[in-house]
Amino acid sequence: MANQTITRLLTDKVNVGTTTIDVLNDDKALGDGEILVKVDQFGLSSNNITYAALGDFMNYWKFFPTGQDGWGHMPVWGFADVVASNVDGIAVGERFYGYFPVATRFRMAPIRVTERGFYDGAEHRLELVSAYNFYTRCSTDAGYSPDMEEYQMLFRPLFITSFMLADYLEDNDCFGAKRLLVSSASSKTAYGTAYCLEGRDDLEVIALTSAKNKSFVEKLGCYDTVISYEELDTLERETPITYVDFSGDYDLRTRIHDYFGPSLVFDCFAGTAANTGERQEVNVSGPRPVFFFAPNQIKKRNADWTPQGFNERYGAAEKSFYARVSDAANPWMTLSRHEGMEALQGLIADLYETGGKPIEGMVVRL
Repeated sequence: MANQTITRLLTDKVNVGTTTIDVLNDDKALGDGEILVKVDQFGLSSNNITYAALGDFMNYWKFFPTGQDGWGHMPVWGFADVVASNVDGIAVGERFYGYFPVATRFRMAPIRVTERGFYDGAEHRLELVSAYNFYTRCSTDAGYSPDMEEYQMLFRPLFITSFMLADYLEDNDCFGAKRLLVSSASSKTAYGTAYCLEGRDDLEVIALTSAKNKSFVEKLGCYDTVISYEELDTLERETPITYVDFSGDYDLRTRIHDYFGPSLVFDCFAGTAANTGERQEVNVSGPRPVFFFAPNQIKKRNADWTPQGFNERYGAAEKSFYARVSDAANPWMTLSRHEGMEALQGLIADLYETGGKPIEGMVVRL
């Protein structure tokens, strides 16, 4: 393998809105059992800021070590093409979907290679969550379509969380609640969860969002009620309610616990969109926040439904969701395409500061 120049984007672990472009030469020969991929394109949303914000707490920084103290690789979901291979069953030119660093090229050590894809068996990844180590072979992925790549990059890593969170809530009968209060309701994972819960007559799903995003959330049509954060105290407080927190806003959590008191039966921490500082444990009255981790529910449902049954259920839900999101008459998302590392730096800084525009789905091509 000829000398490779690799351009990568590194993220300040303390201030995740700050990035730097780094160029290095990789002159090490490709070893037996290794492949080299060229990262082509990926989706970018507040979910990526979440990965960085929880980088230490959830071990996200460990997937792609940078070798530089204080700097990490922000993980992204996207597509890459194989440019060199020393692995049987993986050919040069094949395209894979999965979890990548923001880098033009990336070495991998595939194991458990099947028609479906492979796991990256790099030694440092063996102790990490396996769901993030699997790479799907596009040529055999029943859910893959070239013209839907951009939606897949933006939604598949989020919608799997939405699908499993909705299932987790239903599996536990919403912990006895008759209402769900969803913060950061304009976020893709939040409204994906609401979409999966549509049609339940015994459950009211309430969107809690900023005043500037209220109109967007109302137009989605997947929430029963939409209120701004300033309107929280207009809700009645007698009916049992579960809080599903996508904001990570500590002050908001305290306010909700204090307002609903004993009517708040469960607090599910599902992500962090608003607060990207160091994760804190907050003492609140009432139920202790429980962190939702989708791989745990996936493992349970693989046992309950069998892996094939799980894939069938999830595949049908994902296909239906993509059709709804891309509906030309009333799209839930419009695509915004960008190219290059410099453009990406600006996008990340803006996402960190503002959270981005809820209707905009950003796609970055390297």
